[in-house]
Amino acid sequence: MLQLPNITINSDDCNCITTLLHASGVKYCKLKYNGCIYILFVFIQEAISVPWKNLPKKTTKLYYAMRVLESYELSEGRNPGETGLSDLPAVLAWRKDMCDRMSLSESQIPTALLERLLAAGKKEHPPVCAILGGILGQEVIKSISCKGDPIKNFFYYDAADGKGIMEDIPPTPVEHFA
Repeated sequence: MLQLPNITINSDDCNCITTLLHASGVKYCKLKYNGCIYILFVFIQEAISVPWKNLPKKTTKLYYAMRVLESYELSEGRNPGETGLSDLPAVLAWRKDMCDRMSLSESQIPTALLERLLAAGKKEHPPVCAILGGILGQEVIKSISCKGDPIKNFFYYDAADGKGIMEDIPPTPVEHFA
């Protein structure tokens, strides 16, 4: 975990998908007040508790799959990555239950994606670590220099296809700013 003034950057690396959580203690929203622009961020806990039906239509399937695995691991009292392919039937049942509760089609969380995440376990890949180190360095420079928008909520890097995905969970409306 890296701490800068008013910014915390956490990294959670499991299942060959790395999630970079940015600005875990504040809300994200650009506000102009007395000639100044303030940038606020959504609390991480608030971002992950948004009902799935309220998420943007283009939300990555990785977000949903990681939430299903996290929820399953918590319910079983396991640490992240302590699930395997032997858990697939239980995870699929858990996915069905979560999708029913969250009003989301199960097709949004492909079985093949869950299989791949379960097969990966806690493996770490040095090239992925190097890529994330570069992204993290870029975020630190943006934070210190106050140039450019930071990652708003989540950054997923999928080692299978080599793509990085930024996921922006919208904040709740700001009623007033004082």
